[in-house]
Formats: sequence, C-alpha cells, structure tokens
Amino acid sequence: MIVKTIFSGFGGQGVLMMGYSFAHGAMSEGYEVTYLPAYGAEVRGGTANCTVAVGDEEIASPIASEPDYLVVLNTPSLYTFQNRIAAGGLLFLNSSIISARPSRQDMEVFAIPASDIAEELGNARAFNTVMMGAFLKRTSLVKPEIYLKSLETVMGSKKKAVVEINRKAFSAGYDFLKA
Repeated sequence: MIVKTIFSGFGGQGVLMMGYSFAHGAMSEGYEVTYLPAYGAEVRGGTANCTVAVGDEEIASPIASEPDYLVVLNTPSLYTFQNRIAAGGLLFLNSSIISARPSRQDMEVFAIPASDIAEELGNARAFNTVMMGAFLKRTSLVKPEIYLKSLETVMGSKKKAVVEINRKAFSAGYDFLKA
C-alpha cells in the first residue's frame, strides 16, 4: 500500500508544516515516507504545497501525479489541484474561505469550516491543525496520539499554550467528522 497526499495553500498557512508533521507521524507509525515541498520565492502569500507519500513498502517516487488525497486551504489550490486527484479520491477543503466546489463528481469532498472552528477556539491560526484532525479522522493513516506527539516534536514544546491550542484544534477537526 502506498498513498499520496498533496497539501496546498498560500505560504504562511502552515501547509508545509502540515505535510511535515504528517510525514513525521507516519514515520513514527513505522511507514516508509517521502516529503516533497514546493513553494514560491515569497515567504507569505505565495503558493505553497507539499506531497507526502506513505507506504508499507519502499517508495520509488515522491511525485504524486494522481494523489489519493488532497487538502486545500484556498481557492487557487482547489483550481490548481482538483484535476490531479485520483478518481475516487478524497478532497478536504477549508470551507470557511473556499466557497467554490470541485467541478468533478468522481471524488468525495469534505468541506471543513476550519477557520471558523479555529476562531471559535480562540486561535485563528490553528485552522491547519483543525484540517489535520479531520483529515486523519477520515483516512486513519496515523493515530491521533502519534500525530499530536509528532506535531509537538516538530514544533518544539517550548510553549505549553501552543501545544494545548493545537490539541484542542486537532480534536475539534477530528470530532467534526462523524465516524
């Protein structure tokens, strides 16, 4: 089994952190993993995306011409990547800021109001962690406790408040999707 995921949005939305923390969590679960970031010269506001391949066997290429999963945080990313996802794939989008829906009908779409949920929690910047909660609830690729430990490791556990808000944001996203 090898599954590939593209995370995409604007620089500054935490897209690369999402992919990196997911890759770290998958490695902690014992999977083979590749992580391939791509971003423009801009630090914030430019486009950013990353591809994460997770498998129980050696991964020959990190490129995802037809990813199984797509997580988009802005409208341009939806338009850029919607035609690349494999038929029957899963698309997760931040419905708080993306009003458009994919033109294709051969994928399952999960509209997560991640920005709204994060604002309700008191930290608007945690919307990417809300998205990760929903993503991992539906895909079951990494156990929640493993992912949260990886996120803490990747981010550094210097600020207890940041760790706590990310735990709450992850749980809110995870609980948003019913089993």
